[in-house]
Amino acid sequence: MNDLGPAPIAAPTLDLDTIRAQFPILAEPIHGKRLAYLDNAATTQKPLAVLHALDDYYRHANANVHRAVHELAARATSRYEGARDRIAAFFSTQREQIVFTRGTTESINIVARCFLLPRLSPGDEVLITGMEHHSNIVPWQLVGAKVVAAPVLDDGSLDLDAWRGLISPRTKLISVVQVSNSLGTINPIADMIAAAKAHGIPVLVDGAQAIAHSRVDLSTLGADFYCGSAHKTFGPTGCGFLWARSEHYESMIPWLGGGDMIRTVSFEHSTWNEVPYKFEAGTPDISGAIGFAASLDWIEQVGLDAIAAHEHELLEYGTAALAQIDGLRMIGTARHKAGILSFVIDQAHPHDVGAILDQDGVAVRTGHHCTMPLMHRFGVPATIRASLAVYNGRDDIDQLATALRKACRLLR
Repeated sequence: MNDLGPAPIAAPTLDLDTIRAQFPILAEPIHGKRLAYLDNAATTQKPLAVLHALDDYYRHANANVHRAVHELAARATSRYEGARDRIAAFFSTQREQIVFTRGTTESINIVARCFLLPRLSPGDEVLITGMEHHSNIVPWQLVGAKVVAAPVLDDGSLDLDAWRGLISPRTKLISVVQVSNSLGTINPIADMIAAAKAHGIPVLVDGAQAIAHSRVDLSTLGADFYCGSAHKTFGPTGCGFLWARSEHYESMIPWLGGGDMIRTVSFEHSTWNEVPYKFEAGTPDISGAIGFAASLDWIEQVGLDAIAAHEHELLEYGTAALAQIDGLRMIGTARHKAGILSFVIDQAHPHDVGAILDQDGVAVRTGHHCTMPLMHRFGVPATIRASLAVYNGRDDIDQLATALRKACRLLR
């Protein structure tokens, strides 16, 4: 499905012990305590399948791609381009529409510089939401667009009527996060894309927090641009992708100049390679792409339906458990949510709480989560964020709740 939503009533189950056994780092003691890793919205841990894929590449195929005829280069090129095929298949799209980037942030910057900037006139606007990550705010400002943000309601959901009312003749692009990294709110992107199309406005979807949790079919979604990061899908850091409609790629100027993105070069004039290589200058993150593909293989083996059902059940359990802690206030209670629990505790700074949790082996994220305007909206400088993944269980939530009660005793 294109919009994430509540888990199905009858969904596949998974064996949590078997899942956890595939993540060696989960057995790592932290300050002598069992690790409860609840910082998955920042980055996920890596299963053995990904670690083995990276190790195998560096042991048996390490070479540069595309530019040699020797055997190691052929192996590297085959695996790198095979990763592109695998990623394209995962998202139901064509391989030439997958451009490898350093991640979601770079992907959005490419759209800002290469697509939007040449089309901008003074006063032109980019319509976003009030829950966007800084990487979906700053790039538009850097190219000179006016950023217009639709308001967020008290429960953390988007004010969709207000959002519709902000679409105007000045709107050159609509850019929206599929799942909020700070609140877990799931935006109705299918409806939003349809509304944008009615006005002839292109849409970018930030899928960083969505792609490891539910199926995204780019052949039917209707977006103009879509992007994500490997490290949110149990893959390596520093690798991600940009997807765009072919006609946009053809009209866009290159992002960087250098090797592999050219067709011809002279001192007077250069011409560009075909897409996707037009946007992949220099030596790419070969191992990152290979690891990314391996992580998607792993996700499919576990099953996206099983992952979604497990995380949904755990979100409900965690919400109920945290509600029993005196002085704890949830930030973000939208009806349609992914596995993120953001909260504050009366009279306690989130950073102090996070430090105490760490001493008890609980890894959470504290801060503004690269969403300063959203923190301002809720009148807080920061939140404590526990974010879930498929290897989390009720024992992690219980460990979190126990450590939070300890923090409350120490900090009040």
